[in-house]
Amino acid sequence: MIRKSIVLAGMFCSLSLFAQEELIKKVINNASLNSKFEFKELINLESTSVKSQGKAGTCWSYSGNSFIESEMIRMGKKPVDVAEIFTARQVYLGKARNYILFGGNMGLGDGAELHDVMNILRDKGAMPQQAYTLEDYGKGEVKSDELQKRFKEILDEYIKNPNNNSATWVTDINNYLDEKLGKLPTHFDYMGKSYTPQTFAKEVIGINPNNYVEFSSYKDRGYYQKIVQPVSDNWSYDQLYNVPMKELTNIVDYALSKGYTIGWATDVSEPYFSWKNGVAQVPNLDLYNITPEEQKTIFDGPSQEKEITEDLRLDGLYTMNTTDDHGMHIVGLAKDQNGKEYYKVKNSWGETNDYKGYLYVTKAYVQLKTTAIMIHKNAIPKLLKNKFHI
Repeated sequence: MIRKSIVLAGMFCSLSLFAQEELIKKVINNASLNSKFEFKELINLESTSVKSQGKAGTCWSYSGNSFIESEMIRMGKKPVDVAEIFTARQVYLGKARNYILFGGNMGLGDGAELHDVMNILRDKGAMPQQAYTLEDYGKGEVKSDELQKRFKEILDEYIKNPNNNSATWVTDINNYLDEKLGKLPTHFDYMGKSYTPQTFAKEVIGINPNNYVEFSSYKDRGYYQKIVQPVSDNWSYDQLYNVPMKELTNIVDYALSKGYTIGWATDVSEPYFSWKNGVAQVPNLDLYNITPEEQKTIFDGPSQEKEITEDLRLDGLYTMNTTDDHGMHIVGLAKDQNGKEYYKVKNSWGETNDYKGYLYVTKAYVQLKTTAIMIHKNAIPKLLKNKFHI
């Protein structure tokens, strides 16, 4: 039987490098050789080029910044190729701070959430790729295990030292990140003008991070109120709005119809998610006990999906069969040859699948496996905005 054997978070955002590579192999191989899906695009919102996060576990930065780039396009601006590693570096520093203040009683790792991209944009700014690029380090790849091992050691050494009289860990961590990611410039030139990260965010990117909110669905918590997102990579303990399960896809549908894209955090480690085929759908099977024989038929073409209930969704979350694996970017809507609708999703694994870096995901899959969505406030249906007083 095919079952999850490891707990996942982030792109496979908090896994060891070995576990990431093994899971990527599993996801890529979740495919039959003769996919028979035909898609007609109904909505195709503009986005920037597909990127590859390589061996970095910072999918949330790639998807969150892709979302920002599309927001710039929507607002009539020329999009910037935002430096994902700048955002990730600032989160590393924020995690280090919390790790020290909690006496080492919290996780580290590469994982974070979509709201972290907005938080960093608000508090620390942003940089263009040309000003702070991975090409200065590791030939364009962040080696997560190597980076995280010494990162944690520096912090643990400080915590265990009984004679600390100053916060030397701040300098030590910054020096280490300079070594591994490249020295962070305080000023840089872009299009003939000098900027700081803060002035670049304000004058060039020009979006207000306070205009963006997140939603999820937990049946056992009160609907139409804020809750702390209960996933391990929510290191900043941010809150999101809790809504009934079907409201998630209602929000996505409304946003797309109004020209807004959506940041999407989800589980991608299921045997019914195929990166190679570029399709994710929920088969009408025992989802926890899909046999190898059944898996071979899942991607032979459109099929009847399992009815998704709030109880089934909650069971997945609380058994950890639904985990906060990956961040992506919903940019459109399509239908298959039978008329069933799918969301068009931009990924950050390069142009390595049948749809050159995109995939098509059913609404049932989104209802079952979403851990959070992030959208502009104006992309929320009016009745729902009124319920939350947004």
